[in-house]
Amino acid sequence: METDREGKPKMPKVVKVKNKMPATMQITAEQLLREAKERQLELVQPPPKQKISDPAELAAYRLRKRKEFEDNIRKNRSVMTNWLKYAAWEESTKEIQRARSVYERALDVDHRNITVWLKYAEMEMKSRQINHARNLWDRAVTILPRVNQFWYKYTYMEEMLGHIAGGRQVFERWMEWQPEEQAWHSYINFELRYKELDRARSIYERFVLIHPDVKNWIKYARFEEKNSYVKSSRNVYERGVEFFGDDNISEQLFIAFAKFEEGQREHERARVIYKYALDHLSKEKCEEIYKSYTIHEKKYGDREAIEDVIVSKRRFQYEEEVKDNPHNYDAWFDYLRLLENDGDADQVREIYERAIANVPPSQEKRHWRRYIYLWINYAIYEELRAEDMDRTRQVYQACIELLPHKKFTFAKVWLMFAKFEIRQKNLQTARKLLGVAIGKCPKDKLFRGYIDLEIQLREFVRCRILYEKFLEYNQENCTTWMKFAELETTLGDIGRARAVYELALGQAKLDMPENVWKAYIDFEVEQEEYDNTHMLYRRLLEKTQHVKVWISFAQYELSTGGESCISETRKIYKEAHKSLKNCEEKEHRMMLLESWKEFEFEHGDDQSQADIEKQMPKKVKKRRPVHRADGSEAGWEEYFDYIFPDDEAVQPNLKLLAMAKMWKKKQDDKPDEIEEEDPKEMGSLDNENGQERNDADENNENTDTSNRDTGTQSSSSSTSSSESDSESET
Repeated sequence: METDREGKPKMPKVVKVKNKMPATMQITAEQLLREAKERQLELVQPPPKQKISDPAELAAYRLRKRKEFEDNIRKNRSVMTNWLKYAAWEESTKEIQRARSVYERALDVDHRNITVWLKYAEMEMKSRQINHARNLWDRAVTILPRVNQFWYKYTYMEEMLGHIAGGRQVFERWMEWQPEEQAWHSYINFELRYKELDRARSIYERFVLIHPDVKNWIKYARFEEKNSYVKSSRNVYERGVEFFGDDNISEQLFIAFAKFEEGQREHERARVIYKYALDHLSKEKCEEIYKSYTIHEKKYGDREAIEDVIVSKRRFQYEEEVKDNPHNYDAWFDYLRLLENDGDADQVREIYERAIANVPPSQEKRHWRRYIYLWINYAIYEELRAEDMDRTRQVYQACIELLPHKKFTFAKVWLMFAKFEIRQKNLQTARKLLGVAIGKCPKDKLFRGYIDLEIQLREFVRCRILYEKFLEYNQENCTTWMKFAELETTLGDIGRARAVYELALGQAKLDMPENVWKAYIDFEVEQEEYDNTHMLYRRLLEKTQHVKVWISFAQYELSTGGESCISETRKIYKEAHKSLKNCEEKEHRMMLLESWKEFEFEHGDDQSQADIEKQMPKKVKKRRPVHRADGSEAGWEEYFDYIFPDDEAVQPNLKLLAMAKMWKKKQDDKPDEIEEEDPKEMGSLDNENGQERNDADENNENTDTSNRDTGTQSSSSSTSSSESDSESET
């Protein structure tokens, strides 16, 4: 055989199979064997069987075989197979002493070979040499005590011989080495086979201490339960729980303990075990406990017990949520709501204290909006559920001291505290509290709440003082002015109410002045001061020409019900129409005309109705370019515009377009007379507008209408016709 540079034989190269597809012609294994048999050129005959007939021939045969074995051993002493074959051959020839000698020599070569020990011992046991076998097992377990197979064989031999004490002694020697769990179970089963329960119990006691696993404690307890030692079994479970403690506790032990109590019909004990486990285990370890607890309550519990299981599970979930994120106030709210329904006041207070201890890290009001409701709910709970007023007052005071009033405050807390003191009949304390709030951090809501409180108490003098302070703080708030005036009106002091309105209108800046004007006008209308109302409308129109003011003015004049109310109303509409002619918002003008039209159809004659119909605008569809943010054109868009009759006089080209449309319609109706009517029609158009018509183009892409561009001598009409492409709608 070829060798490489290092002298190692070269291995033949493995040919890679490129085509792995199956062959078209398949060959079976039987066919391969048949072909191989047929190709054998020389048949190898089996060796002849020899029969030994005399002692001399037998001695020669033994000598030859021993020499072969010895030669093989001499060639390689470390190969145990040669020793085992040699010893097995001596054993087959009934030469036990020689076989024993061979085994001893083999052990001298390798005393850690397990197979040699096993074959040696099996030979002694087969030949019924019990003492030799026992001595051999003693030597084996002394030299190799960690080989469990020797111990198992040794104890099995002693038990088969009926030597129970000897077997127990072997087990005790084995247990001193603290073997694996199966060895202990073998020892326990050995004692149980001979009804030695006390010995088995003592073995279990040593076993659970050497192998302190939960499953071993459970096996010990079930052993006691199986043998009807209920108290001993319960004691084992209790010792197991105490042994593992809170750090290394396991849900399997609690489940087994609870099921044991359930089997003994001690349902209260089982329920206590489940609750203890839920209180001392983490969320990840409680899933199976919750399932077992729920099944137990469904079997043996009532409705309250089942609800208690669900509450316990949800409580545990909330604990994990708030532990992961203490600033998750929604989780705190759900947790507290759950506990409040349970009814344990001390536990609820403890959770409230834990919740309010998680103050938002930043002094921004948006971060405090959810947190402040923890304090509010805490105070409400103490007042309504616990009925502890002193503790409620302490909660409110602690909340107010915690808030950073220089940056922001919560008016609802001050108002709730004040209302609480009023419910406790401490009116002066409530007033002082609200006064401190207004002095520290004035807010609109604080003023309004304080004023509402004094109104309920019928302290109107204080209300006036508070309104004055309120207006000194914020003069732009129109609602405050109106509420102040309403108060004076309610008290019957019309002069003061009118003065308040006048002061409000005299302010340089208001947030919603239109509301003040409307309230003032409504006030004068209620007092039936029509002259003052008329003057107010005129003053308002001096400041603004809004269409809604004109419409309201006209409707007011109509509602007075006088003899000349209709004519006065018509005058107002005409004045408004004249004022809004130059208004850019044509929709406002349209609103006015529609209101005027409605008025004329209710209270006018045919002439007035015809006049208003003539002033109604036409709705026109137009196009205009659309520009992007960068100024580039993005296309065209359509929009509707209103063309008033006054605007048509200014823009004569609109009439031209209308007549062109009429001509086009006639042209479509009478196609045979197109050539005769066209020059006449166009000539009349030119004579009426004083323009020369050069050409007309029809554009039906977007509006399906025909528009004609005409070149005229007037620059204004030319510009108007080029900018708009319109369709008039009557």
